[in-house]
Amino acid sequence: MAETVRDAGGALKVAVVGTGGVGGYFGGRLAQAGHDVGFVARGAHLQALRREGLTVESPAGGFTVAPARASDDTHGFGVVDVVLLCVKTWQLPPAVAALKPLVGPDTAVVTLQNGVEAPEQVAQEVGRDAVLPGTAKILAHLDGPGRVRHVGGPGTLAFAEWDDRATPRVERLRAALPGAGVSVTVPDDIWAELWAKFLFVVPFGGLGTVTDAPFGVLRSRPGTRRLLAEGMTEIERVARAMDVRLPDDIVPRTLDFVDQQPAEGTSSLHRDIRSGRPSELEAWNGSVVRLGARTGTPTPVNGYFYEVASVLAATRAGEPGGGSAG
Repeated sequence: MAETVRDAGGALKVAVVGTGGVGGYFGGRLAQAGHDVGFVARGAHLQALRREGLTVESPAGGFTVAPARASDDTHGFGVVDVVLLCVKTWQLPPAVAALKPLVGPDTAVVTLQNGVEAPEQVAQEVGRDAVLPGTAKILAHLDGPGRVRHVGGPGTLAFAEWDDRATPRVERLRAALPGAGVSVTVPDDIWAELWAKFLFVVPFGGLGTVTDAPFGVLRSRPGTRRLLAEGMTEIERVARAMDVRLPDDIVPRTLDFVDQQPAEGTSSLHRDIRSGRPSELEAWNGSVVRLGARTGTPTPVNGYFYEVASVLAATRAGEPGGGSAG
């Protein structure tokens, strides 16, 4: 049975742009709790949402939102309180172009991409004042049309205003999420939070892609473990060159976190490139290379990962049956 919002008058109007694993999970939790949530989706996924609702399977408890309000056109939702922007980085241009009908003077657009350039890309379209840089800690994916499977991770969101100041819209969203079964982290510095996650996923994603190896192999071999540390150190130096204040022990702390991951685990970048699908390579290792060049910070390890992974991506996408996913 769906939970109810403690204060019905405080219900939020939310649009989820990108109803995949992340958007489906968090948007589904909010809808289950009684908030007015519209889901942007396409194709068979959209038809399933309209016909059968959204089903979420999770270690924290499964549920179905039915009916689910879903459309492929953002004009039908009107201006909302919150946009959860959950598309992959390579899907950002069309998603950002579709945001304007949703955004009013007080709308918060929460960017939940794996990368550090997405908030600025979104701000160029809707204005910096509308954007709440954010990050999600969850392992979730589509498990068929209308179905989301949460397989791991705490299911936590972190977000803040661009300059970390406290505002009514941030506090309202933070207050609403626990009632929907979603944990909220309140970082002192949202940019340090984004870069800390970036420092974890990018070297692991790049190295895993070029070696076709999972966590257990990469962390146990002295040479690949050293490459992980060197890739992380490059990102730490780029962050500092951009005045992002990361903890002094960020690299050893992140390596400790790598040691806690499932030995068979792989990154989405690794899986997408090896399967011939579009990937977030440009927003991961490519971003490190671009930002390193901009700040005069050498990034040879990430540059190597980027070049080799780019060749693999081009080769796999051109293989018979590889194709590209729309």
